[in-house]
Amino acid sequence: MGIIKITDELHDDLRDASRAMARSINAQAEYWMRIGMLAELHPTLNYQQLTRRLLKTGTMPLLELVDELDQD
Repeated sequence: MGIIKITDELHDDLRDASRAMARSINAQAEYWMRIGMLAELHPTLNYQQLTRRLLKTGTMPLLELVDELDQD
């Protein structure tokens, strides 16, 4: 596990989003990173499709999830 630096403004946004979504700040950051990476790699999928895939795969490592999406 490592530490990343983000702006104070993004951290504030992250804190607000984590409260609204009932997630820890770390879980919210991880969620945003997973969605963002999947969206960049699969620009034809919409947010709803990406979140559905995340729900189906649970805690699957991101690279495995990307490989699975590439096969669809």
